[in-house]
Amino acid sequence: MRNPVGGHVPVAGGLAATGLGYAHDLKAESLQVFVANPRGWATPAGNPAQDEAFRAGCAEEGLSVYVHAPYLINFGSHSEATAERSVESMRHSLRRGREIGARGVVVHTGSATGGRTRAVALAQVRELVLPLLDELTHDDDPFLLLESTAGQGASLCSRAEDFGPYFEALDSHPRLGICLDTCHIHAAGHDLSAPRGVTDTLDLLVRTVGEGRLKLIHANDSKEAAGERKDRHANIGAGHIGAEPFGELMRHPATEGVPLIIETPGGPEGHAADVARLKALRG
Repeated sequence: MRNPVGGHVPVAGGLAATGLGYAHDLKAESLQVFVANPRGWATPAGNPAQDEAFRAGCAEEGLSVYVHAPYLINFGSHSEATAERSVESMRHSLRRGREIGARGVVVHTGSATGGRTRAVALAQVRELVLPLLDELTHDDDPFLLLESTAGQGASLCSRAEDFGPYFEALDSHPRLGICLDTCHIHAAGHDLSAPRGVTDTLDLLVRTVGEGRLKLIHANDSKEAAGERKDRHANIGAGHIGAEPFGELMRHPATEGVPLIIETPGGPEGHAADVARLKALRG
């Protein structure tokens, strides 16, 4: 399939019991889940029976699976406690990703806190993250997917060109990839609504990190105009990006085979409508 379309699904009550049912209602072709509280540091072991049922259900439906790591992770933090917890949380997400058959685990690229320079923060990113990448030695280990932010604060990566120094810090590790959030990159200053806006942004991304690094797209419209540096998602076609740029995105060579995951407002009906809208734009 050119671009499997799906969404982030709730899993309270169980990966298989809740998550698969929600994905089915969306008519999803791909899905994303949390494997821990996204706003906490807990590292739950998971339920082997649910894991097995989830993997079997995804295989039967042909669903590609992704995990989103907790939001608190920040490898650029000046706090030693936060840095240590970030490593523990990331290792947990990667392990759980493998256990449920995920292709990738998404993590936000973080920020340089405590008034430190970007260079100092990226040196710490290298120290903390390279060992995690080197632990991914199994054929079924997920990729670690870097997701840029909307540019708030001392962000380490918000624009497409910012992925360059981040990849350099991690030696362009073979298990490293990118999750591109359309709302974030638009808010950071890449106007996806402009003529060739999507094409120019993806061309720059490929020039920056090379071909084949884009592994996942968070397909979200933006409630804010380009360059506002505010992370406010909108439903597809209802924001400042508009619908057609998502069609342009799915026609670009860099997105061949790359799944799209929505993280848009609303409940099941709104999410199902966004999935259907993206499928229509895919053609």
